[in-house]
Parts: sequence; C-alpha cells; structure tokens
Amino acid sequence: MSAATTLTVRRLQVDLDTPLPRHWCGDAFRTAFFNALSMSFPAGEQLFIDTVRQGLAELAPSERERFAAEVQAFVGQEATHRHVHQRFNAHLAAQGLVNTWERRILARRRQVDALEVRNRVAVTAATEHLTAVLAEILLGHPELLEDAPERLRTLWSWHSAEETEHRSTAFDLYGALGGGTRWRVGIFNVVLRLFLVDLARQTLRNLWHDGTWWRPSTWAAGWRFCFGPAGFWTLSRPAWARYRREDFHPSQADETRSVAWLSAHADAAPPVRAPAAG
Repeated sequence: MSAATTLTVRRLQVDLDTPLPRHWCGDAFRTAFFNALSMSFPAGEQLFIDTVRQGLAELAPSERERFAAEVQAFVGQEATHRHVHQRFNAHLAAQGLVNTWERRILARRRQVDALEVRNRVAVTAATEHLTAVLAEILLGHPELLEDAPERLRTLWSWHSAEETEHRSTAFDLYGALGGGTRWRVGIFNVVLRLFLVDLARQTLRNLWHDGTWWRPSTWAAGWRFCFGPAGFWTLSRPAWARYRREDFHPSQADETRSVAWLSAHADAAPPVRAPAAG
C-alpha cells in the first residue's frame, strides 16, 4: 500500500427522488445493462464491506494499524454506493423490473462465507477489478452516458471515480494476508464467469420486462455497445487479462480521469470527512 493512498468519503448531491425515465440512458439496451449493474450493487457492496472488515480483523496488530484508516474509508465509500443504488433500484422496481441478480448474490454468500478469510478478500479484490474496469470505460468514454439526464450522468460518473480511487484496497489487503498469485487468478476466473453470466441474465430479463426484447433496434444498439470500438467487451478483455499477470497491481491503471472528474465536480460530491491516508 502506498503512503500516498487517499480515500475520501463523499455525499452525492443529486436528485434521487424523481422517477427515472423508462430508457434513461437513451436506448433500451444500454438502459437495461446499467440497470442490471445497479441491481447487483447493494448486495455486492455489502459483501465487499463485510469481507474487508473480516480481513482487517485477521491482520497482526501492526498491519491492522497500517490498513485501518483506508479500510474505514473504503467501507464509507461502499456504504454510500449501496445506499444510492438502493434508491436507484427502488425506481426500477416501481417500473416492474425484477431483481434476480441480487437473489443469486445473497444465495452465494453462504459459499463465500465458507471460504477462509484471505480468499473471501480475494473474491472482493477480483470483483473490484471488474468494477474498476467498468469505471475506466465510463470515464474514458462519456459518450456512453451522453443521452442520460445530467443527474444520472453525475451518479454513474461519481461511482466510477470512487471505484477507481479505492481499486487497490482489497487487493493490498489480500497480499497482506499472505495471498499469492495462483489463488488470486483462480478466484478471479470464477468471479469473472459468474459476473458475465449474471450480467447477461439480468440485462436480458430487464429487456423482457421492458417489452423491447424483440426489437431489431435493441440488438443493433446492444451489438454496438458490446462489440463496437468503444464497446464493453472490446475494451474490457485486455483489462481483465492484466489481472492474471504475476506482476499486476491495480495502481498500474491510469487514474487521471478519476482525479479530474472528482476535482471538477466537487460540489456534486462534497467530502463527508477528511481523506484517509494509508
């Protein structure tokens, strides 16, 4: 963990009371995709919070002191994300969308909780890499959200910036617990497969409930979004591969866009408390 590591817990200042437009992201496919992601966040963020707390408790006192402030701030950021997406998801439920991804996450908690603490943290580190990759894509290609209302562009960009900011916390904690490359990569491969299957299932279910499953325009937009030059699949695969390298560390990613966004939008997400340095 770098001594320069800083995490800031912020309070997002956007309107979360006004109902969401049906296709708030501009087209049915992108909306269904981002809605699916949001549906996974409350249960997923709680898993991350629980596992890093458990990992911190397993450290020797000297190591625990080194990580304590950063873990506290990580928990604060993730708890805020959980709360914001619970409110976002309430609008989706009001539209008639059914969140089956959350049920699967909660069902898998029993399997995750049966792992030794170090490997529970590895599950979180793997998933945090996936969310950090998504964050890189969104911050690097703001056109993906250009059709969304400003308040929702702010929400997703803020979440992306903070995912970039704390992308190293679980990874470093896993290393401090004695975790090695072999288990880290093996767990990542399992997490990646589950994530992609769950994301596809929830996106398709959202399209089904939305009534846009059968429209050719839905699948044309989906193909561009997934496989175009700035597509989710196109841009994600090289970043997923990086995680499998023995010398990988999350800090190798470029955080310039994240820092710039947070600086430019400080009024939209003011600090709750001072940054935590690790």
